[in-house]
Amino acid sequence: MSETMERRGQCLCGAVRITARNAGKSVGACHCKMCRRWGGGPFMEIDCGSAVSFDDDRHVSVFDSSSWAERGFCRQCGTHLFYRIKETGQHMVPVGVFDDEEGLVFKTQVFIDEKPSFYHFGNETNEMTGAELFARFGAPD
Repeated sequence: MSETMERRGQCLCGAVRITARNAGKSVGACHCKMCRRWGGGPFMEIDCGSAVSFDDDRHVSVFDSSSWAERGFCRQCGTHLFYRIKETGQHMVPVGVFDDEEGLVFKTQVFIDEKPSFYHFGNETNEMTGAELFARFGAPD
């Protein structure tokens, strides 16, 4: 992760407050079927590394979504809080959770090969297929 900053945010009902101490400034979109099923559309996220904490995690529920990752949400209002890589603890946090969106730039789209044809972003971004993503960062077990 290149340039980072601390970002704070919360779920829709306010029961969960999140602090990401090393949040990137690049926004990514994942078009994989699992992310689209989870949120009803592409997962728009910020790579926040592993330095992510919750003021009170009793309302955080975690779903074991694959052999390599898990997804967290507020058990009270259902807000999506993170996609977390199990091996590294790296958190991808939905951009909409954060209070301040200043300085963010939409830079990357992944699983572009799974993106349905009914939507298209006009931004110029780096695009990777699922195979290209796994080739670059390692395939899950």
